Amino acid sequence: MNTEFNELLPISYDEKMHDEKGQIWIIGSREWVAHQINEFYVRRIATDRVQFTPIIPAPFARGKFMSVLER
Repeated sequence: MNTEFNELLPISYDEKMHDEKGQIWIIGSREWVAHQINEFYVRRIATDRVQFTPIIPAPFARGKFMSVLER
């Protein structure tokens, strides 16, 4: 976004950054989700596997599993 659009936001970007944490959702087969968690750890996107939620069935996608990385 450029400056003109940022000025239209009700809360400045700097204020918002202190209150929110980003999330990365990983959705797929159980094996693929586990593989992605390991890959994120090896590539140092996540500093610890504890940052991921446990792998659970995705409530919105039948037969899929999910985990969330909070940053």
